[in-house]
Amino acid sequence: MRILLVEDDRKAANLLSQGLVVSGHGVESVGSAEDALERLKAAAPEVLIVDRMLPGMDGLDFVRILRERGFLVPVLVLSALGQPDDRIIGLNAGADDYLVKPVHLGELLARIDAISRRVTSVGVQPKLVLGGLALDLIAREAHIGERPIDLTPREFRLLECLMRAAPRPVTRRMLLEQVWGYNFDPQTNVIDVHISRLRHAIGDGAEAPVLSTVRGVGYALNVG
Repeated sequence: MRILLVEDDRKAANLLSQGLVVSGHGVESVGSAEDALERLKAAAPEVLIVDRMLPGMDGLDFVRILRERGFLVPVLVLSALGQPDDRIIGLNAGADDYLVKPVHLGELLARIDAISRRVTSVGVQPKLVLGGLALDLIAREAHIGERPIDLTPREFRLLECLMRAAPRPVTRRMLLEQVWGYNFDPQTNVIDVHISRLRHAIGDGAEAPVLSTVRGVGYALNVG
């Protein structure tokens, strides 16, 4: 699942991002509501996690703006303010859930699953299809025609990113941010290794899209 984390505390953001990435999610982190507004369309998050106390625009004002502009992406607000009135204000601002800090990772993951299920139940498309390749975002399963593909959570997330962008290429930097949660290049061949495994998993049958390397850019999925 693609998550946009809006948190100005770098240490807290890094800890949350690491936990979410290890759990199979793709995470991009920004430090302000203004940066989040700029990234929304490009990042296309499936869930937003928003700290309430942000520099500049307050987290709840950010949520109100999202709803006024018609963004229906599920929003989970994080806050040190945990009184009932604080929760009510947060939910009335347009948040789908409100979680009090300090955050327990297991509860955060459960709440992310819960709000994403609610959105799916009212009509969000739960599958991606490209040629004979199908990705079930709810069951977390992949198939080529009738053949199941065995993918690790990281490979599943990598394939999801490529399918959402297809036929446009996805840059290495975007993959590092969205699949590994890195905002820097670790100078390793981690992407190349996973791309190679993914090519092998997809295969080269008539129903399989082609996973190609776009020199100097990144990778792209195309129907052959």
